Amino acid sequence: MTRPAERGEVQTVLGPVSPDSLGLVLPHEHILCDVTPPGVAEAAGGRQVEVTLRNVHDIRYHWIQHYGNHILDDVAVAADEVAAFREAGGGTIVEMTIHGIKPDAGGLAEVARRTNVSIVAGVGFYIESFAGDFIGGRSIEDLAGVMVEGVRSGIGDSGVRAGIIGEIGVSDPWSEAERRVMRAAVVAQRETGAAINVHPGRDPSSPRAIARFVREEGGDPSRLVISHIDRTLFDDDEVARLMDEGCCAEWDFFGIESSYYPFADIDLPNDGLRLERIGRLVRRGYGDRILISQDICTKTRLQKWGGHGYAHLPRAVLPMMRRKGFSDREIDQIVRHTPKRLLTLALG
Repeated sequence: MTRPAERGEVQTVLGPVSPDSLGLVLPHEHILCDVTPPGVAEAAGGRQVEVTLRNVHDIRYHWIQHYGNHILDDVAVAADEVAAFREAGGGTIVEMTIHGIKPDAGGLAEVARRTNVSIVAGVGFYIESFAGDFIGGRSIEDLAGVMVEGVRSGIGDSGVRAGIIGEIGVSDPWSEAERRVMRAAVVAQRETGAAINVHPGRDPSSPRAIARFVREEGGDPSRLVISHIDRTLFDDDEVARLMDEGCCAEWDFFGIESSYYPFADIDLPNDGLRLERIGRLVRRGYGDRILISQDICTKTRLQKWGGHGYAHLPRAVLPMMRRKGFSDREIDQIVRHTPKRLLTLALG
């Protein structure tokens, strides 16, 4: 087993590395997971869908209705997909699969070995509808201990260490158990120096409520990432107010070009509209608090099943950023420097 990362290093699933070695970073992805929404498996009688050319559009469009689409559990497939990211110029993937959505830390280590891509694993607890059995009546101290242990010694009995806390799950309304988890995440941040990534509720008030909560509990807002801005905040000023709390905002639905969103009555932006908003916020001085990723968690977003894959961001999004007037310095800040800062442990 490798030693744990120290202050100023990044903890990957294969051991500590220098922050300068990370390269281009996808800060929010899933490589091995099961994010099947509650009730979908039962409705399908436990039969997983086979993705074909005839049904791939329907599965991609109605992406929560087809059992099996949310299950990524094949290490060989994962390695092929991650290798394509490396070949496109990628360096590091942050893998946010945590308790409640079936993390496989050992599998991540094998993917990293096969591909020579740095993988940083998250540790924590997803929203209560998925992770209720894990969080139940556990104390803040117990929950924090699981996260601290994940960073210092390894996730479960895998011996594979996490390098970030999250994506910590918050629902609407924010449940009492989820609040305990968030308090525990702040405790774990103070003890490990790791950043926190949060899956916010879909109510537009949720991101700022989380940022204020973390600050009031003694966490470091500068090492807090609020994910899924794409489906949560649709006004530039609202996003700016969130980042004024000191945290980072993450647009992580890149590659989803359909406006249809199955969980709420909203219209998702496409990649071009995401970049238009991000560009406006960069010009307002927020370029060092912005992250972009793809949050892949379904088969139909992988290249094997006709999707864009992890390589989409370096292959397609970065050239689009240049066409839209982003400078190389602004791009590097978003895809290299800010992720590097957040992944570098702040404590020994």
